[in-house]
Amino acid sequence: MSSCITLDEGRFASALHLARRAHEGQYRKGSSTPYIAHPLAVAALALHYGADDDVAAAAVLHDTVEDGGGRPMLERIRWGIGERVAAIVDGCTDAYGEPKRPWEERKRAYVARLPSLSNATKLVIACDKLDNLRATHDDLRTQGRSTFEKFSAPPHRLHWYYNECVRAIAPSIPYPLAERLKAELRAVEPWFA
Repeated sequence: MSSCITLDEGRFASALHLARRAHEGQYRKGSSTPYIAHPLAVAALALHYGADDDVAAAAVLHDTVEDGGGRPMLERIRWGIGERVAAIVDGCTDAYGEPKRPWEERKRAYVARLPSLSNATKLVIACDKLDNLRATHDDLRTQGRSTFEKFSAPPHRLHWYYNECVRAIAPSIPYPLAERLKAELRAVEPWFA
């Protein structure tokens, strides 16, 4: 990833349009915030930490397969946005359709494959986890432990999951991002107990 990024506005606009349509009518868990705010935040973080065109497009699309269309959506990304973008989105995905496998089963399989993913995919995953941890931390400060009621797993399993993700991806992402991710995880750890 180069230090001077020029974003292909047409490609990014196409990715954003696809993400907006895939997440239309969706909201962040337990809030009135339109879900598209999350992929936009992930893309902004990825760009801040050196993402190129493909990685920025994948960041805005990272949840579209899981939340908006399964394998047909992945193929749409592959043919409409590009093979590398589709590969990154695929690496970020832990479910391809409904019904989803149980949370524990999906997350164990996801964590097991993290070390084999490309550094570009790990960058998007790190930005996704950072934004999710930030949102959870904000909710914990304002709503307390009732925040955990919106999740499919109990707090101690969420802690395990985030810990394992950070451990697996931290060595492969930019150091400042790894440190920021670890700091956000430390900030929410007391709530997971």
